[in-house]
Amino acid sequence: MRDLESQDWTRHETAQHMAEQICLGFQAHDRKQRDEAIEAFGTVDSLQFSHIDIETATHAATAYVEALWAKDDTEVNQMADGEIDPDKLADADWESVREKFRERASIVGMNPRYAELSTTAWRNHKTGRDYWTPIQRAQAIELRAAMSDGEYPRKPRYGQSGFGPEAARYALAVELHDMHTDRHWQQATDVMVPYFKSILEAHD
Repeated sequence: MRDLESQDWTRHETAQHMAEQICLGFQAHDRKQRDEAIEAFGTVDSLQFSHIDIETATHAATAYVEALWAKDDTEVNQMADGEIDPDKLADADWESVREKFRERASIVGMNPRYAELSTTAWRNHKTGRDYWTPIQRAQAIELRAAMSDGEYPRKPRYGQSGFGPEAARYALAVELHDMHTDRHWQQATDVMVPYFKSILEAHD
């Protein structure tokens, strides 16, 4: 995890680093590299949640990684002949995933609704259902905690139904992740730079 006091980075460089790390975290998860995933997500959490120390950020990242691993276990338990049964997976017990998301929310001071929305999003994502709505709602909650702004996205009078541009960027990054090519990974990184830059600007 980067020592923030040892490097004089611009806000853009820090946001770039965070975007790279979150993508590396998901790539580590895809490769089943748990420690590497915690390291990457911990770096991101230590930078986006300025109100917690590095040790606490590591705990938050660990809870997130454990939620992803619990998701994987749930999927494996609902496989038949090497294929996921979407209906069985949708009806499966997702409480182990929800519990870890709930733990993460508690650690960083997020609205506990984050846990339910994140669990629903990942369940729907794996069963061909609408995941983009709950994942944007969940990210709006995470952004409020990271920005220390309970009113995010503070949209003006018109367009109130959206979840904010940063939450939409996160959903797009997930879509890009699903393509699993180097080109799309680079696009996902590029998409997430303004996401993290907005958080860093809020810290100021």
